[in-house]
Amino acid sequence: MMKAGAAMTVDLKTLVRSIPDYPKPGIIFRDITSLIEDSAGFRESVERLAAPHRDKGITKVAGIEARGFIFGAG
Repeated sequence: MMKAGAAMTVDLKTLVRSIPDYPKPGIIFRDITSLIEDSAGFRESVERLAAPHRDKGITKVAGIEARGFIFGAG
């Protein structure tokens, strides 16, 4: 767990692949597979998602949708 106020150093945008015109023209699909495969990037993405909610007494998280479950489990 990162300490409160700790600097976040991973540029997560570099770990997300953009696929233009998928699944149809005019749409840019953001593939997070490469983010999930990068341990530092994955760790930091989970920390960034959790940071605003830390210390609020939350005891359960539901990660609903195809890839959301893995972030909910982080």
